[in-house]
Amino acid sequence: MQLPPSVTPRAFDRLAEIGAADQGQALRVAVEGGGCSGFQYDIRLDTPCEDDLKLEGNGQVVVVDSVSLPFLAGAVIDFSDELIGARFVIDNPNATASCGCGTSFSI
Repeated sequence: MQLPPSVTPRAFDRLAEIGAADQGQALRVAVEGGGCSGFQYDIRLDTPCEDDLKLEGNGQVVVVDSVSLPFLAGAVIDFSDELIGARFVIDNPNATASCGCGTSFSI
């Protein structure tokens, strides 16, 4: 059985800061074809669907659709705030290679 993805407290805290749940929104993390390495992440605020996997913490919700779930098994969704910018990041143990910017990967 595959481990589901997990979300760090820092990522949930960032969602709370931007008021995602107050607007009925969740952070959607999806995988789609494309990017320079074969797959890319689609990370955006969205309305949760009934069949999404819902990861909850700090009153916030992160959702993953059933198609993306196998690609994100065991992944950790985090929030990074560095000099080069602030963004949600994914540490994905399934990725065998990724591009320099970290938004696309291959399996």
